[in-house]
Amino acid sequence: MLILTSAAEVTAVSKEAHRAGKRVGFVPTMGALHQGHLSLVRTARAQSDVVIVSVFVNPKQFGPAEDFTKYPRNPEQDSAMLAAEKTDYLFLPSTEEMYPPGGTSWVTVEGLSEQLDGRSRPGHFRGVTTVVSKLFNIVQPDLAFFGQKDAAQVAIIDKMVRDLNFDVRIVVCPIVRESDGLAMSSRNTYLNPEQRKQATVLYRSLMRVQTLADRGESSSARLRVAGTQVMAEEPAVKLDYFEIVNRETLDPVADISGGALVAVAAYVGSTRLIDNIVLSGKGNAAEPR
Repeated sequence: MLILTSAAEVTAVSKEAHRAGKRVGFVPTMGALHQGHLSLVRTARAQSDVVIVSVFVNPKQFGPAEDFTKYPRNPEQDSAMLAAEKTDYLFLPSTEEMYPPGGTSWVTVEGLSEQLDGRSRPGHFRGVTTVVSKLFNIVQPDLAFFGQKDAAQVAIIDKMVRDLNFDVRIVVCPIVRESDGLAMSSRNTYLNPEQRKQATVLYRSLMRVQTLADRGESSSARLRVAGTQVMAEEPAVKLDYFEIVNRETLDPVADISGGALVAVAAYVGSTRLIDNIVLSGKGNAAEPR
């Protein structure tokens, strides 16, 4: 595996791969890698000839009171994990490389960026779409791999790709969970043992909705009440939102007969966690796109 630190190097590598008729797969990450990230890399490896992974903690998607400075960083371990997965190139840029002085441009997907996490984290998705658009222009991938855990992000990036005619196909991969159901996240490392147990309430709330949907309940209002009741079983966990929305527009839906995204966010201590499931409309969890 080669480690590249400049955008020009990465673009040159991608262009050379395309000249050789190879398909380039790209996995953008913020590092602190876990098995969820590695599942994306494995899928990229299976579907691509050349795999490029970026590790960049993007300051533009963190609010002033958020955890940018303490966000977990372990580039040596990340590099070793990626090398073990036969990643071809690791793009490890500095902040100055990604955001040279004088830059004033942003990429914003209006409407969607204010939904779900965007309500709680103003400006977050503007930072996400700006950095992802830059990475797409640098890497020039044929395929880009994202995790279903970040469902709102997936919907917004998918819309950005369509709106701005990026020549890349977005591949969404399933959530990878711990044995007790907790969705894998770099932020799980913030949790102490008691909080780690409490955090499973997010998944339990989603499973309650899934069970009711399997039994034929289609009312989003009733399903949402059931989910929030489960969340209330852990009073130390502060609910941010529990929403049932259209998977692509992120708008609320009255019932799940046409399918829906069930998304939850909550604070466990000071750590904000998210999770979701996708209902197909027949009471069964749908596969990621």
